[in-house]
Amino acid sequence: MGGSRRLPALNMDKEEQLHNLRHSLAHLLAAAVSDLYPKTKLTIGPVIENGFYYDFDFAEPISDEDLPKIEKKMKEIMKGWNGFERIEMDEKEAKKFYKDNPYKYELVEELAGKGEQITFYKVGEFSDLCRGGHVEDVGKIDPHAFKLTHIAGAYWRGDEKNKMLTRIYGAAFETKKELDDYLKMLEEAEKRDHRKLGKELELFTFSEIVGKGLPLWLPKGATIRRVLERFIVDEELKRGYQHVYTPDIAKLDLYKKSGHYPYYKDSMYAPIKIDDEEFMLRPMTCPHHFELYLSRPRSYRELPMRIAELAKQYRYEQSGELSGLIRVRGFCLADAHIICKDKDQAMDEVSGVLDLIEFVAEKFGLKMGEDFRYRLSLGDRKDEKKYYKDDKSWDEGEEALRELLKKRGSEFTEAPNEAAFYGPKIDIQMRNVRGKEDTAFTVQYDFVMPKRFNLIYTDADGQEKQTIVVHRSSIGAIERIIAFLIEHFAGALPLWLSPIQVAVLTISEKQIAYAEKVVEELKKNGIRVELSKENETIGKKIREAEMQKIPYLAIIGDKEVDTNKIAVRERGKGDVGQMKTEEFIEKILEEINRKSL
Repeated sequence: MGGSRRLPALNMDKEEQLHNLRHSLAHLLAAAVSDLYPKTKLTIGPVIENGFYYDFDFAEPISDEDLPKIEKKMKEIMKGWNGFERIEMDEKEAKKFYKDNPYKYELVEELAGKGEQITFYKVGEFSDLCRGGHVEDVGKIDPHAFKLTHIAGAYWRGDEKNKMLTRIYGAAFETKKELDDYLKMLEEAEKRDHRKLGKELELFTFSEIVGKGLPLWLPKGATIRRVLERFIVDEELKRGYQHVYTPDIAKLDLYKKSGHYPYYKDSMYAPIKIDDEEFMLRPMTCPHHFELYLSRPRSYRELPMRIAELAKQYRYEQSGELSGLIRVRGFCLADAHIICKDKDQAMDEVSGVLDLIEFVAEKFGLKMGEDFRYRLSLGDRKDEKKYYKDDKSWDEGEEALRELLKKRGSEFTEAPNEAAFYGPKIDIQMRNVRGKEDTAFTVQYDFVMPKRFNLIYTDADGQEKQTIVVHRSSIGAIERIIAFLIEHFAGALPLWLSPIQVAVLTISEKQIAYAEKVVEELKKNGIRVELSKENETIGKKIREAEMQKIPYLAIIGDKEVDTNKIAVRERGKGDVGQMKTEEFIEKILEEINRKSL
């Protein structure tokens, strides 16, 4: 074996210490699995947010029930572990070490091919291929501050053409209290999981024969979609957007012209050959909107032109990345492209977009800094493959967005190398119930597409000039925002968004005729209502309606029929008393119109 040395103590910040603790526990997990299941082949075990995982090729299947046994073995082993020893090997030695492990063998070949140093780290009797980053003494890790959480399937190297491995996840923190708080949050997140609630509330489903990542909307889920779509279209029309329709398919030439094809080829569906021409399901809408702009010459008087669409888009996501409505292969984006005269007009439009986003967030009950934040995503001047080469335009665009956010008093962070290839952007980062942050949607400053599509206008001086484009979404993908809202409200959506707003329940069949009249009045006023005609006890009817998280129950017995009233029960409050149907309708409509939470 090559040269080895004990690592010296390091001065590290808390974040790095936590990273190293989690990395060390990934090694410990691999050692425990190797002890308990000697025929298992090890692969990789990185640090992730809140913990770590390790992928294994087990010779025998295991399940979540085996995790306590593995965790117990980890705690036994760690008592005899202290510092990690770094060992350097050449390619030949490393390949010999992993002659029976094709996964590690492949990694060794890859490292050698790049000319990188091949290093192992040894602690106790266990050695693993690794770049480093560990705690000084594994034995001093708090054994109560980590826990193996669950098992999942994962393809080797994330490629579904490769073998499916078993991934074991672990959570790890510096203290038991931090771990307990995290596990409590996970337990709450499990109750709110939109996949679970979507099934229970009959909102959407998936079908293997239709295809992975292609949601089918049931009537109640379709109602939520329709309400959201009408809400955002109406609001955008008020703000000067022109809503359009463009095809879900286009010639491949369109995406070659835009430059999307080479950049996003791997996430696009394969071309479809028709009559010696190649077409594609569209992965984005911007080229379609540019062609609309080019349908005739444009004057400066028409700008800014705000072209919007509820656009169906299709992207190939790997099977392992699909997750309910959060990550799908077919989705509907509340998309828009604003054609502007110049940078100053573009910045005014970006500010208007942020106003719209903040307005929508308020209607959803989302708070800036708590549920979402802004991130300024920047380009890399040196990366000419990923970013369009125009340093001056990059500098101008980034500084303009930075100054705009400061002027608005918006808190934001900056993220290098996260921009789109055609310009910098402001990302709206949403935090979900698991504490994980995702980019929900973006506002992008684009100085590239106007050149590629020759998006010009005639100015007041009669000269042709080039535009600037702002790409934006107001609520992102309809699928993703619905998933977020289901989890945010634990399925109990606000009245204006609820698929069923009122359930009318009768105590016996004698009140059905009166109940039908009540239902008819509610429907006339556009209130979404359902009448329960089942021959069940009123207690069971109430329980079932509450399980469906219906905001209001209108309960009718003989007393209500005699007084021409209904007994109202409100979600979260219980009985609120009797009232006339017209009085109830007035109350409901006022709450819907306010979009009350």
